[in-house]
Formats: sequence, structure tokens, C-alpha cells
Amino acid sequence: MKKVPLFINGEFVQSKSDRWIDVTNPATQEVIAQVPCATQDEMDAAVASAKKAFLTWKEVPVSERARVMMRYQALLKEHHDEIAEILASETGKTFDDAKGDVWRGIEVVEHAANIPSLLMGETVENVARGIDSYSYTQPLGVCAGITPFNFPAMIPLWMFPLAIACGNTFILKPSEQDPLTPTRLVELFEQAGAPKGVLQVLHGGKDQVDFILDEPAIRAISFVGSVAVGQYIYRRGTENMKRVQAFAGAKNHCVIMPDANKSQVISNIVGASVGAAGQRCMAISVAVFVGAAKEWIPEIAVELAKVKPGGWNDKDAAYGPLISPQAKQRVENFITQGQNEGAELLVDGRNCQVEGFPNGNWVGPTMFSKVTTDMEIYKNEIFGPVLCATEVDTLDDALKLVNANPYGNGTSIFTASGAAARKYQHEVEVGQVGINIPIPVPLPFFSFTGWKGSFFGDLHAYGKQAVRFYSETKTITARWFESDIADANGPNMTIHLK
Repeated sequence: MKKVPLFINGEFVQSKSDRWIDVTNPATQEVIAQVPCATQDEMDAAVASAKKAFLTWKEVPVSERARVMMRYQALLKEHHDEIAEILASETGKTFDDAKGDVWRGIEVVEHAANIPSLLMGETVENVARGIDSYSYTQPLGVCAGITPFNFPAMIPLWMFPLAIACGNTFILKPSEQDPLTPTRLVELFEQAGAPKGVLQVLHGGKDQVDFILDEPAIRAISFVGSVAVGQYIYRRGTENMKRVQAFAGAKNHCVIMPDANKSQVISNIVGASVGAAGQRCMAISVAVFVGAAKEWIPEIAVELAKVKPGGWNDKDAAYGPLISPQAKQRVENFITQGQNEGAELLVDGRNCQVEGFPNGNWVGPTMFSKVTTDMEIYKNEIFGPVLCATEVDTLDDALKLVNANPYGNGTSIFTASGAAARKYQHEVEVGQVGINIPIPVPLPFFSFTGWKGSFFGDLHAYGKQAVRFYSETKTITARWFESDIADANGPNMTIHLK
């Protein structure tokens, strides 16, 4: 049985823990590895190493830190498909989906390679007579990241490359459900020339998370996961005087206007609702049909029913299994509850079977119509391949519905009207908006900007906001007196002229 190692002080080490968690292939239930719950001594050692490494890493010229990231992104590209295969084996994602997971992480590493310009400060000459002011951007110290199961390559790569490029050291706590992908990412980071102690990896569960939240040496924590856990992490971390960014749940709406391109709507809605088995915080889970657009609902249901899940190397499969039997049961319970609440079940994904994988956590594509905002299937993030369709009369009604939702991660509108699109993007209370684009995840030179109950904190992931999150600003105000200038014939002037 493969034992997943810790990474402490630049070395992969086998944990001395007596608590191990099975890592299973979601398509077969085969146990493919075991991951340890790090001991107190191991966690203390990781922190001590990170603190020591920070003292020298922060003094490394920013151009040299950027070159580490340039070498790292080259290695990630070279091993792209290999990483994707590892990722697919422990998440069940299709190969194409797994490759997308890896690539979106590589894009953030490329952005981190541009760190010198992102760390540039500001300056103003003569803020008062003979006085200048200027600012520097300096690293915080030891930072940490707690990542979820659904993107085991992309989300760790959201975090530690930018934090380390800023001059910090980093402790990564990956999901215990799929730790093999982050382990490979760390191996390649070491090969890229990262100094010993700059990155540490601790594995485990709640106890290890609590250690990160409480450890005084850790200055900033980034988290991605569920609402309840996000609230807990934000509250406990900030109570311990840490910077925290916690990305939590979502209920993303797609508004469909009757003037939209119908074929584009159908194609995009199907993929955005069930892709990655719906296990992504930017999935479209609610389709809001405005006016006559409701006539397209039956056609969307027909196309959705054609979508088939399957194994990671099945080129015809649209998505893979859910991450665990518990996740599958939760989604199926919501489907049953939606029926009981009176929603019309147009496509039923329960009891889904995939040939060759009788034990997989399969849920087929599912679609409800006549969903109302008081139903549990509307109020909760189902995190599965389930699309809820609701109907309104006008664009104003759609805006009212979306803005009343407690989440604000992402939304989109499909329309041929520039005026309708502008009104929607201006008035909607959601952080990321797509216009004729179903999943508006920004590229890394912008920031991932969820709002309301989808995010707890002040500064978001990647882009300029992440650089600010992982750094401090030092402002200097300086004045030099002319009376201190040496005589032109004095030794100081002679030195100056040389």
C-alpha cells in the first residue's frame, strides 16, 4: 500500500502517525493509497523549518524568485499529462477534465513568474518641501493553504506559487481525499530549484487544520471549501489575528433571455451544469428562463439526458463519478427531496450505472423544472450534476431573484441585447459575471472575486489581490538636509564623483 509522505524541510518523510486515511478511486472504490494525520512533532517541525527558511528566502532578489517560477511552469507543462493521469485516478475526473484542472493551475504559475512588476511600490516626490514618500511591498512570513478535493492541482497552484514568489514560505494542507496530485506538484517544485524549507506539506483532517488556524507563526491562511467550514476557518483564523481568505459555497444562476442564441444556450447550459459531475463552485446550478425562453426547457432536458458519465479514459464520457459514496448519497437525497417538494423531475440521474464500473459513485445528469426559491434544492449547493430551472417574466424579475440569493460567486446572462447585458452586469450583486459565457472564471491576471456568502475575507485569490494578501506595504517618508552635503572639495564629494 502506497503511504503518502509529508514534505518537511525540503525532504519527503514517512509520518510516524498512528492515524491513516484511505485514498480511494471513486470509480472503483479501490484503496490506492493511505494518507497520514501528521503528528504534533511533525507539524511543529514544519513550522520551524518554514520560519527558518523565511529569514533567507525573503532576501533572495525578486528576479531570482521569478526564475524559480519560470522553471516550475516549464516542468509542469512537461509533465502535464502525467499529472492529469494521477489526478484522474484519485478524483475520477475524465482525462480532458483533469488536464483542464492542471492547466488552470499552470496559468497561475505563469502569472507568478511576473512577480517583479506585481511587487512594485509607489513614489511621490516633494509631498512637502524637500520631502519624498515611497512604498515597498514586503513579504508577510509563514503562510498556509487548506485545499479541497475537487481541484487538487489548480487550487494548490492558486496559493503557494504566488505566496512564495512574494517572498513568503508556505505550508500546504491538501485534501485528504486526493493527496497524490499535490505530492507530485511538490516534487516538481523541488526540481525547479526551490530552496529547502520554502514549501512544507502536512496531511490530515480537522486536527491538522486547527493547528494551522491556531499556530502563532502562521500569518495568513487561504482556504477553499464549503460554507460551514469556510465560516469556521474565517472566524477561528481571524480570532487568532491572522489574515484569512475563505472561498465557500455557491449557487450560480444563468439568466436566459428570449432573444438569446438558442443552440448556444442549450450547448453551454448542458456543459456548465453537469461538467466535472457538478463538483465545482462555478457550476451553473440554476437556469432562470425569462419570458418565452421557458419554451426551450424541454429541449434542454432532452440534450441533458444524452450526457453520459464514464471512466477517466473513456473518450465518450462527459464527466466522472462523484468523489465518495457519501457525496453520491447526498446528491440523490436532494433529488428525492426535490420531487417531494413539488419540483418537476425532467431527467433523473439516480440509479446510474456505468459499464465496467459497478461500484463507482455515479449520478447521471438530472434536471428539475418549476423550481421555486423556497425549495431546498434551490437553497442548497447540491454539488452534483443537477440543474434547477425556474421561470420569471422580466429581466428585472431575474435580477431580483439572483440578488436575493445569499451566494454571489458567479452568474451569467445569455442575450443578443447589449442593453440587457449591460443592465445585468451593472445591477447584479455577484462577483463574477459572464455575458454569453456560462462559467466566467477570470484568468490569473484578474482575481477570483466571489461575493456575499461565497467568500469571507477582504482580498481574493490570484491576480493583484493575492499579491496584496501575501504581502505588507511599507511606506517611507524621507528628507535630506542640504547642510549635510560635504564641501565640494571634501572627501565625500570625491567618493561620490567616482
